[in-house]
Amino acid sequence: MEERLEAGVNAGRRRREMVAAQLSARGIRDERVLSAMRRVPRHLFLAPEQREQAYQDAPIPIGHGQTLSQPYIVAFMTEQLELTGDERVLEIGTGSGYQTAVLAELAREVYTLELLETLSRKARALLVSLGYSNIEFAVGDGRLGWLEAAPFDGVLAAAAAEAVPQALLDQLGEGGRMILPLGEEHQELWFFRRAGPEITSRPLLPVRFVPLMHGNPSHS
Repeated sequence: MEERLEAGVNAGRRRREMVAAQLSARGIRDERVLSAMRRVPRHLFLAPEQREQAYQDAPIPIGHGQTLSQPYIVAFMTEQLELTGDERVLEIGTGSGYQTAVLAELAREVYTLELLETLSRKARALLVSLGYSNIEFAVGDGRLGWLEAAPFDGVLAAAAAEAVPQALLDQLGEGGRMILPLGEEHQELWFFRRAGPEITSRPLLPVRFVPLMHGNPSHS
């Protein structure tokens, strides 16, 4: 019991240090985002042998060719969605479930899509065990979005598309924001916003994400 308590205290201290050194110091200003990232236990989204790396300023492989994005990128992308707490958000690429948890701290409802059933099941089990009840999970092609749950106030893609999926733009509600990495060898993070029938867009910063996979859901 004492050992578990000590581990929890240490992880909390490391999260506070992560937020101060990697997020606040680099321009993340949304206090709701900073608070969420102080709360979510990032280390639990990694295998036990990787948990010592959890709060480093780097992406971490999670198997199946996927990664857990570095904390700054998670915070930056989340901040761009301008969440106030009453939004319905679509996440493309559940992965480990860490970004999902951060979104669930900040939005009313999160719908998360993952092509790999193995990752989706694992993330769901962990997120349910952590007490999240505002997340819906599905296995499917992220390029198609989640039509039944649309429209969305925010869409966040945690993998890079070669081109902007039209379905995701179509599922943005009025005033909706989308954050999407675009490109193959050279990638940029893009911001999109709907205003009536118009979609405005602008590049944000260079990034490096795994490709957005497509095709039939995989059980691997």
